[in-house]
Amino acid sequence: MKRSIEPKLLDWKNSKGRKPLLLVGARQVGKSHSVIEFGRANYANIVVFNFEGNETLRKIFDMDLDPERIVTELEGFSSQTIVPQETLVFFDEIQACGRAMTSLKYFYEQCPDYHIIAAGSLLGSYLVREPTSFPVGKVNILTMYPVTFLEFLTEMNPAAIPLIKEAFEKNVQLTLHDKMLELYRMYLFTGGMPEAVAIWKDRRDPVFVSMVHQDILTMYIGDMGKYSSPADQVKTRAVYNSLPAQLAKENKKFQYSVIGSRARAADYEAGVDWLESAGIALRCRKTGAGEIPLASNVDLTSYKIYMNDVGLLNAKSSVPPITILSERSNISGGAKGAMAENYVMQELTANGLEPYYWESNGKAEIDFVVQMNDKVIPIEVKAADNVKAKSLQEFVKKYSPEYSIRASAKNFGFDNGIKSVPFYALWCIQPT
Repeated sequence: MKRSIEPKLLDWKNSKGRKPLLLVGARQVGKSHSVIEFGRANYANIVVFNFEGNETLRKIFDMDLDPERIVTELEGFSSQTIVPQETLVFFDEIQACGRAMTSLKYFYEQCPDYHIIAAGSLLGSYLVREPTSFPVGKVNILTMYPVTFLEFLTEMNPAAIPLIKEAFEKNVQLTLHDKMLELYRMYLFTGGMPEAVAIWKDRRDPVFVSMVHQDILTMYIGDMGKYSSPADQVKTRAVYNSLPAQLAKENKKFQYSVIGSRARAADYEAGVDWLESAGIALRCRKTGAGEIPLASNVDLTSYKIYMNDVGLLNAKSSVPPITILSERSNISGGAKGAMAENYVMQELTANGLEPYYWESNGKAEIDFVVQMNDKVIPIEVKAADNVKAKSLQEFVKKYSPEYSIRASAKNFGFDNGIKSVPFYALWCIQPT
């Protein structure tokens, strides 16, 4: 599967100021596979070192952190030659060896000709708890997300991509609209975990896709015991298990009372932080004003929490596959809204945007507000057929944005300052 991270990895390889690269992202999003495929295609050889459960490998970093000595011992360990600029060195699950993390600083300062990529499933969570080992300013960082709808479309129907882009740019209706909505529903079911997408493409069997989802959800629960105390682990699981109910509410603001009547932010906020840093959850904060810069008006105490993958959200919510895939779905309004919003949050984040939400004295709410260059653009999500938006009208009246976006199942169009963008075309909304 061709991933959008590949050209970014190539840019890193060819950059003059290249530093060791840290690739972060949740478990099972395809980090290791992408790096290995990139190494095979762009280097004379790639040498992979997986630190998880490998005490012998970790001991190589116990002495000093001299890069030349380390390389010599890594060559002996792997029985492979490591040549500067010709070999890609891949440190996988690097969070299992803090000294290896620190060594990246010395590779950058003393031996910059070695090409090194490091990755890890729980790297974000580890760095929160072990910040002293992080080589600040000495590494490049890339974040990898689940397969986006554009990547999904590239696998399923690449010929539609230029047609969608043209319809988006010209605000003209797409004749393939119904067919694209069918692919969108498929994506809502499969989500963006590469294994789930690959199985659906090959078999079109919901049972096998659901098995992949359940395996990943189980892995995530197991991961919550790593780099945290038993008490924190329990609280993190409680936060995680509350997410489907949080998102099914009409008011999707994260509420600790949904976890339990006595749950308080002071007790459970660390769980939210863990899920976010591990890439398992996405946090959307509230902004108090629709003006640049959005970040200066953020309310740190109010936010919504989405899952990193809509397919996993539906699996965790026990939504039957047939009700997602069917054109005439009987999914309840709350679940349908949660599904659509989670999908939009995923897409906007993967596009490189930082979504916020806006609220006006509890009377009006815009699902997402994004900053695009010198513009603030409100995005209203409409999962149902009714696309009337009083909240959007209030935002427009107050802040006069250049235009607004309505994400829905409706075809492309532009009317009364509102740009209609079908769900399957959200990849067209870019920061610049």
